[in-house]
Amino acid sequence: MKIGLFTDGLMHLSFEDALRTAAELGVQAVEIGTGNFSPAPHCDLSRLLASEASRRSFLDTITSHGLHLSALNCSGNPLHPNMRVAQQAAEVTRKTLQLAGLLGVERVVCMSGCPGTPGGGQHPNWVVAAWPEDFVELLEWQWLERVIPFWSEMTEVAGNHGVRKLCFELHPGMCVYNPSSFRRLRESVGPAVAANLDPSHFFFQGMDPLAVIRVLGGDIGHVHAKDARIDLHNLSVQGSLDLQPGKPVRDLVWAYRTLGYGHGEVFWANFVSALRAIGYDGVLSIEHEDPLMDAEEAIARAVDLLNKTVFFKPPSTVPGAPPAF
Repeated sequence: MKIGLFTDGLMHLSFEDALRTAAELGVQAVEIGTGNFSPAPHCDLSRLLASEASRRSFLDTITSHGLHLSALNCSGNPLHPNMRVAQQAAEVTRKTLQLAGLLGVERVVCMSGCPGTPGGGQHPNWVVAAWPEDFVELLEWQWLERVIPFWSEMTEVAGNHGVRKLCFELHPGMCVYNPSSFRRLRESVGPAVAANLDPSHFFFQGMDPLAVIRVLGGDIGHVHAKDARIDLHNLSVQGSLDLQPGKPVRDLVWAYRTLGYGHGEVFWANFVSALRAIGYDGVLSIEHEDPLMDAEEAIARAVDLLNKTVFFKPPSTVPGAPPAF
């Protein structure tokens, strides 16, 4: 396994400075945002597509710091009911797949997106209720008319460019947000669909990341290392679906936290062990979104925790012991 970093966490730094900082903090691999939800602070998508020299310089700069490019990230909403927004997001997705092929990157992190309704409109409609029955009808329309057709096309584009895995982040607000919705997409679209496992999105939904790892197994293609803390007092008062934008952290039911500040070292040791048990030997990419901490301090502490828990070497063969996976 390798300790990675989604460099959006250092968006205040230049590309060169972000890489230098990552390397100094002990990071081994980087994931780089190309646009959509990411402001793409470290990737000029159009320039890299247009120039082989720019691509060579891009990769050389990464490797000169002893780092490896693990994935590109184009997470956005290419299914948005506003056609302008959807087309822009879809274009970034296509260009990212093309760039990944040119760079030799086999994994692209993305989100499924969320459509609106058959009648049009300007806002996505995330269906998570089975009653009234209109919701179920809408959900089927979204999947059959928007989700499956778009991602069927994108997996073909990915294959044409040599991208092996589209790693979908299971994210609330998107059509793919838990194992059952992920499984529906994979079964409908094909084996290029993989999961980008981010445990921070599971806690407030009542999901156990260790159980999710066991269920998804070999379909996990990439991992985000990000924590979240549940405030039990606020949860007991407001419930897990509470939504109060703009409230300070102390008033929220949950908030993203740096590794170790939501769940301790024992949890993360078990998390890494669960990944090893299903054969995952890839990158754990730190994603900094902690509202209470400085980015560099937070990343440093996340690296420290992962250094104590990540398996950097393959398991030894122990006579009489069961296989690791």
